Amino acid sequence: MPLHFTRTTSTISDLTLHMQMPSQAGPEQMEIRSTFFPAEWFPQSGVQLTWPHAGTDWAPLLAEVDDCYVHIALEILVRNELLLIVTPEPERIKALLHERIPSRLLPHVRYFECTTNDTWARDHGFLTLMTEAGPRLLDFRFNGWGGKFPAELDNEINHHVKAQTALLHGDYESHLDFVFEGGSIESDGRGTLMTTSECLLSPNRNPQLNRLEIEERLLRYFHAERVLWLDHGYLAGDDTDSHIDTLARFCPNGVIAYVQCTDPADEHYEALQAMEEQLHSFLPPGGGQEGGLLPLPLPSPIYDPEDGHRLPATYANFLIINGAVLMPTYGQPENDELARRQLQKAFPKHDIVPIDCRVLIRQHGSLHCSTMQFPVGVMT
Repeated sequence: MPLHFTRTTSTISDLTLHMQMPSQAGPEQMEIRSTFFPAEWFPQSGVQLTWPHAGTDWAPLLAEVDDCYVHIALEILVRNELLLIVTPEPERIKALLHERIPSRLLPHVRYFECTTNDTWARDHGFLTLMTEAGPRLLDFRFNGWGGKFPAELDNEINHHVKAQTALLHGDYESHLDFVFEGGSIESDGRGTLMTTSECLLSPNRNPQLNRLEIEERLLRYFHAERVLWLDHGYLAGDDTDSHIDTLARFCPNGVIAYVQCTDPADEHYEALQAMEEQLHSFLPPGGGQEGGLLPLPLPSPIYDPEDGHRLPATYANFLIINGAVLMPTYGQPENDELARRQLQKAFPKHDIVPIDCRVLIRQHGSLHCSTMQFPVGVMT
């Protein structure tokens, strides 16, 4: 069931009055902090897609990846969310959506024309704080996952959007001296962040800062109380240095969904077993009524058809939107269905919507990597 909210709401106190929470809302969703980094299941106003185009590595796969993005766009729009599409070719995308999306939904699409290097909105998009004065849009430096790929255009997208349009509402806060990607952080909405040491301590991002200094910045930037550092876990073929959103995700009521490997012959077995053991230490001591680990299957190996390397398929790369969870699938009926059933346990009142993401992993990302959600009040 979709959430219903007043789009003109601009303050936290107003939000509590106008918001109708779904029946599965736990106590953490009703706690109001003066400034906080919301969990992904917090009510949303819209989602950003930075659309693939022929000037990127997507060129030989463009028709196929267009199909995937249209499917994602449709599922966002039918949930009463706005859609921001960043693209250097808005007329092509408009024509595509007019052909494939019901006309009643098209007024909810916003376009921003902008040159781009690539498509991974999760890592170059704004991260949003909620404050008593309204949303605050945090802009960090994006350097192509440590200089692996060109990123100078994507690093400028946020600045252009805020400088040239009123598409996104909220105070702008620049932290361009700090290299940081949205896929590297998880929030439970109650002051706890989760990240990986492999990514944030990578020398190709912020080599001048040590772990304590990086943690201090995270606590300050996101008004958080603690950071959980995951020291194990990786996916073959991953370019991000183990982003947390490929491995473990916060869910409501203290649940952590994570990728589990049960095959000792799989190259991921040792690292993911160590990750699972460490995740147990993140749970509240003594158990209690809240919390728990929710294993997601590791997809069977998928290999690049050109050079044969293993691609980073993961069910942890799901997107939570209003009333639904968009879940990547990989053409593996048994694993896809098991992942769907597991996520339904974490989100019993949400629809779990499968989206075939085999084309996305060809460029080493998946569904969550392709999107950036905006909390209520950011898009109107």
